[in-house]
Amino acid sequence: MGNNNELVNCITEAILDKKGREVVNIDLMRLGYAMCDNFIVCHGDSTTQVHAIAESVEEKVTVLTGIKLIHREGTENAQWILLDYGAVVVHVFLKEARDYYKLENLWGDADITIIKED
Repeated sequence: MGNNNELVNCITEAILDKKGREVVNIDLMRLGYAMCDNFIVCHGDSTTQVHAIAESVEEKVTVLTGIKLIHREGTENAQWILLDYGAVVVHVFLKEARDYYKLENLWGDADITIIKED
């Protein structure tokens, strides 16, 4: 699927701009059976922040990379917003939803990189 570093970096910057918490990059490529190459996962402390993070990602990716969003889900209740860019899928959770779904555990055999917060 090509090199996703530019897209991943752009997404993580946009998340950190809005103070997204516990940002991780789950690299699924070596697993060989995943529907995408990377999951970027983070959470916010309120539904307002979850919305703001998702909007920041969409805006920054469009402006800096020109890559179009394929699909968006979860904006109605902002417990878990999913942004699908094809090779990279972004999961922006409300803290409680992230703790419940434990996405990192589901993909525990993937390479997981913790993105440093400022």
